[in-house]
Amino acid sequence: MLDLHGRRQRYAWGSATAIPEFLGREADGDPWAEIWFGAHPLAPVPTSAGPTLEELIAADPLPMLGEDVARAFGGRLPYLLKLIAAERPLSLQVHPTREHAAESFAAEQAAGIPLESAQRTYRDANHKPEMLIALTRFTALCGFRTPRRAAAILDGLGTDLTDRLHRLLVENPTAHGMRAAFRTLVSASLRPSPEAVDEVVAACRARSEAGASPSPRIDRFISLLAEHHRGDPGVVAALLLNPVTLQPGEAMYVPAGALHAYLHGVGIEIMAASDNVLRAGLTPKQVDADEVIQCVSVTAAPPMRVAPERQNQTSIAYYAPVDDFELAVTEVEAGGAPNLVPGSGPRILLGLDGEVTLRTLAGDRMLRAGQAAFVPASDGPLRAHGAGRFAQASVP
Repeated sequence: MLDLHGRRQRYAWGSATAIPEFLGREADGDPWAEIWFGAHPLAPVPTSAGPTLEELIAADPLPMLGEDVARAFGGRLPYLLKLIAAERPLSLQVHPTREHAAESFAAEQAAGIPLESAQRTYRDANHKPEMLIALTRFTALCGFRTPRRAAAILDGLGTDLTDRLHRLLVENPTAHGMRAAFRTLVSASLRPSPEAVDEVVAACRARSEAGASPSPRIDRFISLLAEHHRGDPGVVAALLLNPVTLQPGEAMYVPAGALHAYLHGVGIEIMAASDNVLRAGLTPKQVDADEVIQCVSVTAAPPMRVAPERQNQTSIAYYAPVDDFELAVTEVEAGGAPNLVPGSGPRILLGLDGEVTLRTLAGDRMLRAGQAAFVPASDGPLRAHGAGRFAQASVP
């Protein structure tokens, strides 16, 4: 087993206190948006062995990953585990399919755009499906409503912009009508003015105050988004999307092509090892609306909630419909014998609370809240005892 020293990301939307409290560290006044645990080249994670996890895997992939995983994923760790703390809304975004990412990454490489450039859209050649498990109450937007439901949300707001969107969806209540409505909001040639967006926000607030909203939650989300991104057309796009609230322990899967925005809360994210994010709005970062429109799925779909499955007396698992990752949570109680932790292959463990002793063929180590460890495939079965809880990222 190897200790992992996660890499902090200081994005402006992060909380200044949530992650430091979780890690038992002093807050420094700056945002702690994410902590990365993995082998992605954009955030090399140091290990107790000295080299980064990426370097150790590249030097000897078979014992680190196991033969099956090394062969299936080209000698690379296929997932990335993150701790995320959103104090303010994240960008309205979508992730590409593997095929589209590979083509677009190759094109940007051929054009000579540096990986670290602000003009770069594709940071790697991989897709980025992801799953979020809430540690606190977590709010988000994810996926498009049905055209008829979105039209009902827009109806009666009485602004020129919402009347135009409403007409598009009523006259063509299909995915084509929804794509036209979304394009109206984010396309560079069609996007509304900040004044038109402000008018919609005011109408939503007035409707909410009058108790006449067909979706009080989405009107609250509109006000929240407008506080941080006044005049951004992405605020209005939220009226087309599903609002989501996750309670601690609940999970949501976000496939390639699903338009989404995380709003507030603390959670664990697991995803394919990629940093490909296509942004449509709600951000000071680069927006590429044309690329978003090309990749986004406008087919109506409810948020994909993932119910945990009981593996044994101490572990539950969250299974996503991809080959890159799965996530389990194990909770052990004091006084018990070491429990076998389901799973195999390369695993990353993240302590959530308490103290747990981990045991493999390679030895023992203690895991506390906020600490992380990598278990190579060659370490064999994993057992745990003590009094605490930890998350386990692994390959299905």
